[in-house]
Amino acid sequence: MKLATWNVNSLKVRLPQVLDWLGDNPVEALCLQELKLADDSFPLDAFTEIGYRAKWAGQKTYNGVAVITKAECSDVQRNIPDYEDPQQRLLATTLDSPVGAIRVISAYCPNGQAVGSDKYEYKLRWFGALRAWLERELQRYPRLAILGDYNIAPADEDVHDPAKWEGEVLVSEPERSAFRDLIGLGLTDAFRMFEQEEKTFTWWDYRRYAFRRNAGLRIDHVLLSEALRPYCAACVVDRKPRANEQPSDHAPVIATLDWARAPA
Repeated sequence: MKLATWNVNSLKVRLPQVLDWLGDNPVEALCLQELKLADDSFPLDAFTEIGYRAKWAGQKTYNGVAVITKAECSDVQRNIPDYEDPQQRLLATTLDSPVGAIRVISAYCPNGQAVGSDKYEYKLRWFGALRAWLERELQRYPRLAILGDYNIAPADEDVHDPAKWEGEVLVSEPERSAFRDLIGLGLTDAFRMFEQEEKTFTWWDYRRYAFRRNAGLRIDHVLLSEALRPYCAACVVDRKPRANEQPSDHAPVIATLDWARAPA
């Protein structure tokens, strides 16, 4: 089973690229972020035509998340329960697998804008609410994967120029601490389970030829629960879509789960 995440920065603009990517990469589940579409504008038919189903939480102009799957999913949860928030940032679904039900969550975590701003404080509160909910969710679904744009580079190795970014939003210590709090629930950063090429990033600014210079950050992640970790056989970043004409500023991240790997 392959699970992927991709912040597409407008599904309306990037739909042909997403469909082409799925044709070349027939993953079992693709978590999308920043749809920037109202619910009634979601292009369900386009995915149905290529053999996929979809669940989504849309929002006009901003935010929005979806989970695109080959098989039907169940127990759909929109946003963090008991956390009042008009922004559409999270969608949880349940998929069947040979080892039992898997909870697959697409998350578009707040950016934070600037350290010390109201949006930064909202970001930290949101992560606190996310952690509290995930702690409960893991009790219901021990096999859980939360994929998305976390808007946090967890360590200096995830930043093209750590000195330049020191103390800035996306890399500040409170944000990194919030990420570690998620890991503390027993989650694993799938990408760091494997030896990776240095300076592998998932996001590059549109400005100043950042992609050409590989001046990026690794802020898109696949976190796996302890019950799924033994099955993870690979986790890679696909840089190719970032080189498209009119690309998203993010690249997809793909984790492969191999059911033959875990001990009996």
